[in-house]
Amino acid sequence: MSDDLSKPFSKSSMTKEEIAKLNKEKRIQITSFAFMIFLTLLSFIAVATEMIEPGFTIPFILLLAVIQFFLQLFYFMHLKDKNHEWANAFIVSGVVLSTPAIIALTLLLSVTKY
Repeated sequence: MSDDLSKPFSKSSMTKEEIAKLNKEKRIQITSFAFMIFLTLLSFIAVATEMIEPGFTIPFILLLAVIQFFLQLFYFMHLKDKNHEWANAFIVSGVVLSTPAIIALTLLLSVTKY
């Protein structure tokens, strides 16, 4: 029996619809990954070439980071998929709870520092 495992399968057990769905999901993952790499390169280029006004650089990079954050949540953490309600609830509650904590700590550090 173990000799048979080293040989390739002659036929897949997946249906053609399942294979098409898997290929579509793979294409979406690769496209979203390429778009996120583009956003990262855009932020590096914006800072390195100083093509954006210095007062607008930080808000621009933060905007790109927020866009990339939501893309990663939806495509790589599978928030867009059905039947993942509990995982979605935990991720959303983590974002909701951590956002005020980060803001409070930032304000606390800025008040203490200055």
